[in-house]
Amino acid sequence: MKALLLNPQFPDTYWSFKHALWFEGKRSAFPPLGLLTISALLPRSWERRLVDLNVGPLSPADIEWADIVFASAMLVQKESLRHVVKLCKARGKRVVIGGPYVTTTVESLPEADHIFFGEAETTLPEFVEELERGQARQFYEAAERPPLSAAPIPDFGLADLKRYSAMSVQYSRGCPFQCEFCDIIEIYGRVPRTKSIEQMLLELDALLAIGWRGTVFIVDDNFIGNKRDVKRLLPELAEWQEKNGHPFSFLTEASVNLADDDELLAWMRRAGFRRVFLGIETPVEESLLEARKIQNTRKNLLDSVSRIQSYGMEVMAGFIIGFDTDPEDIFERQMNFIRESAIPLAMVGLLTALPDTQLWRRLKQEGRLLEESTGNNTNCSINYVPRMDPAQLIAGYKSLMRKIYSHRDYYQRSLECLKRVPQQSAAPRHQNIIGNILTITRIALKLGVLDRERREFWRFTGRVVSEHREKFAEAMRLAAMGYHFRKLTEAYSEEESARLPIRLEQKSSLPIYNDLPT
Repeated sequence: MKALLLNPQFPDTYWSFKHALWFEGKRSAFPPLGLLTISALLPRSWERRLVDLNVGPLSPADIEWADIVFASAMLVQKESLRHVVKLCKARGKRVVIGGPYVTTTVESLPEADHIFFGEAETTLPEFVEELERGQARQFYEAAERPPLSAAPIPDFGLADLKRYSAMSVQYSRGCPFQCEFCDIIEIYGRVPRTKSIEQMLLELDALLAIGWRGTVFIVDDNFIGNKRDVKRLLPELAEWQEKNGHPFSFLTEASVNLADDDELLAWMRRAGFRRVFLGIETPVEESLLEARKIQNTRKNLLDSVSRIQSYGMEVMAGFIIGFDTDPEDIFERQMNFIRESAIPLAMVGLLTALPDTQLWRRLKQEGRLLEESTGNNTNCSINYVPRMDPAQLIAGYKSLMRKIYSHRDYYQRSLECLKRVPQQSAAPRHQNIIGNILTITRIALKLGVLDRERREFWRFTGRVVSEHREKFAEAMRLAAMGYHFRKLTEAYSEEESARLPIRLEQKSSLPIYNDLPT
């Protein structure tokens, strides 16, 4: 049996990092970890081929080669998923689909032969057995969420390492909190499940064996959701790094209460964590309470960010505009917080009602739901009726993004970040000197010669050389990321406000999903 694993294309968004990846000579940030895991669950006798549409095209020869096609998608990939399923079905191929979009969507799904809802560690082996008997069903869903002991080591070797900026591993699934807008707790539950320490170290061994050196993204939606298990893992992870010469730098996502635990922060620093993404959302306490993000109201958020930075980790963060309780000056308050916190990579998006979240169910009950989200919360699309005037909301959002990613503002935050985040003593030994030189040369040419804001770039570079010379490579990475965000912001700002919620004057006819079960 020949299995083709297809990763649909992501649109160009803030999360794609497309314009920054060019400097590095990469095509995508991370490989599709879900498909690499699916591959590892298939019988060893099967042949496998991965086609990631984010790094290369799908050829007719790839489809013809396959006996069966597996495709997995996030919400933002849904249009590409529909396209590839149609292509494969037109050529008579058996198609299997799954992933977060398939699990949660309220739209009609592509006409695949087999559809998987939820996690597949227990259902995929069942499907393979039934397929061999000629009795495979159309729908599969596990009766309960599987333990992560059932997760195999992903087939990392299927990915073309040269095309990716980082590799990915997963330690846990689920989050203990109850944020209203979050779909993670709906898909993976509120009791975080973790892999064993042995599983994690074997996965790192596998990455090391295929020649990967550099950034490893621990993709958990909340790495510290199960603090007890994390505290057991980190000393072993630090020892593994030291034994192997620090081949990896880690980045991950965590809740803000990470700042409350000095022991946890110290072990993360020793293990080689260089960056962490936080869901800050908003500095407005009333909006945090509305969103049930209670954990963000217990300590001063600026102090929390500063605390994490002091342990040698750059803080990236997500912010949301559009809560019902957002005040009129929300745009200014978000801007001030982002400046004061020295967060260069501030991912600000409009509130989105994701399918079957608590927010989705509330808005549906209130008659304010419009349509399923595109999955892109940064392109000024709104899928609910906001309390604030939609035109004011989108105009304020665009203005905020233009300010955040103006050269002067972005470079100033980057300089402050470099000042606050100390150099870690256990420096990674995986530096590709030639690759770094080529990357910095591209950055200097593009931003220092060809870009219209080249004066700001050289002013920034001069400050880096005089004040943070030992962090020059990191500063150039931040410059490249800023260029990506500016390009996307300019593109979104130039679009007409055609993404406003449709037919707002006919509110009584808008809740098009009222007949669907919640």
